[in-house]
Amino acid sequence: MKITRIALAAPLALAATLAQADDDYYRLDPAYVQECGSCHVAYPPALLPRESWQRLLGGLDKHYGSDASLDAAAQKSISDWVLASAGHGKRARSAPPQDRITLGRWFIREHREVPRAAWTRPAVKSAANCAACHEGAATGDYDDDRVSIPR
Repeated sequence: MKITRIALAAPLALAATLAQADDDYYRLDPAYVQECGSCHVAYPPALLPRESWQRLLGGLDKHYGSDASLDAAAQKSISDWVLASAGHGKRARSAPPQDRITLGRWFIREHREVPRAAWTRPAVKSAANCAACHEGAATGDYDDDRVSIPR
């Protein structure tokens, strides 16, 4: 039986995709990082379901008390990418209260070992400050092996 390159490449590509999905590393769109990451961590879209992102992107003029409006081209480009990358499965089964990642069941379960006092430390300030403990957050790296909770 002759095995073609395509027959060998397809399972490898699938394995790489699945490994990416199971990892705590997320690929982030540069335009999304530039626009959204200029005010806060560019949260991986996989951490919220599509319905949450639709509400968030549809209300950028009143984004958690700020006007985060984008020009039409940037809005479409970023929205298309975010909605295509939105979460599903264990991390984003349902929309969390107020569409806040930090109020989602997965987030709470994943961070259950973090001492309550850690969230209010000056270097952390809140659960929404992912970069305080996940030093690679700006590039989409949330691997547990690289977490360092500030004292």
